[in-house]
Amino acid sequence: MAYSNTRVLLASRPQGLPQPENLTIETVEVPPLAPGQVLVKVELISLDPAMRGWMNEGKSYAPPIAIGEVFRALAAGQVVESQHPGFAVGDYVTGVLGAQQYMVRAGDAAQDPAYLRKVDTGLAPLETYLATLGMPGMTAYFGLLDTGQPQPANTVVVSGAAGTVGSVVGQIAKLKGCRVVGIAGDQAKVDYCVQELGFDACINYKTEDVAAALRAACPQGIDVYFDNVGGEILDTVLLQINLKGRIVICGAILQYNNTAPAKGPANYMMLLVNRARMEGILVGDNAVRFGDAAREMAGWLREGKLTTPKVQTEHGIENFLPTLNKLFSGENFGKLVLAP
Repeated sequence: MAYSNTRVLLASRPQGLPQPENLTIETVEVPPLAPGQVLVKVELISLDPAMRGWMNEGKSYAPPIAIGEVFRALAAGQVVESQHPGFAVGDYVTGVLGAQQYMVRAGDAAQDPAYLRKVDTGLAPLETYLATLGMPGMTAYFGLLDTGQPQPANTVVVSGAAGTVGSVVGQIAKLKGCRVVGIAGDQAKVDYCVQELGFDACINYKTEDVAAALRAACPQGIDVYFDNVGGEILDTVLLQINLKGRIVICGAILQYNNTAPAKGPANYMMLLVNRARMEGILVGDNAVRFGDAAREMAGWLREGKLTTPKVQTEHGIENFLPTLNKLFSGENFGKLVLAP
């Protein structure tokens, strides 16, 4: 059977917020499969803040998307043709499938380091494998537990608290016996964190004095800060970090579209004063342990101790860019995915 594939290519590198001229949308015919390959119909494309960084030239933890290349994206889909003995038509999979409707992918790591992973939609909905049991959940799990090292009765603060990573961070911290304070930019998100996720408090950074609100919500100071936003909020938290505190640098979404160089923390000397530690988290560093983490989190999901973040689904591959830009305007709520 012949398939037509509509896909998104990077046309140029953006300055500031990505614009339509930075992308090209084209339709091509899907080539026949070679031995060891599978054809996946992409059902859900994951929209993640890291995608903005992949558009930039320069050294980073991952190579930039090349001009003219299909836009890199984690995604989930269903196998519709297979020339690989480990995959059957009808299997659901996740992987780096790109911003497109179909993907021809090798079925194992020997042929392709971004190999496919089969998932069981009988255990959890497909979108859960792009959220709690996917890259965001793994980021939250390892970033908090390995890097943040929360202890019972610690105060844990997380920014981007209603997002996919932040909401899982806060819930795991509660499971570990911590006091959890979120920071978000919308009252509905604040209410969600407290009323549905069980955070002890959540601060609306757009309407509240963050420094004063943190002092009120964290009377014993801050032991662990999980940072998804950077900028002034990081500076404010540094002023209230405790002795031997831990700051987990996951992202800096408030600076991703800056046209000037990113600003470092102005209050970094508080790390010296409090002998605190600031460390980055890259989820791929823990890939060999993903299975163990997924099993533990799946158990928490079954037991009702962990809730998958809200999923916001947009439709149409032509809406890739406006959907991506919702991450930077704050219009997204929870896990943002695109059904192409």
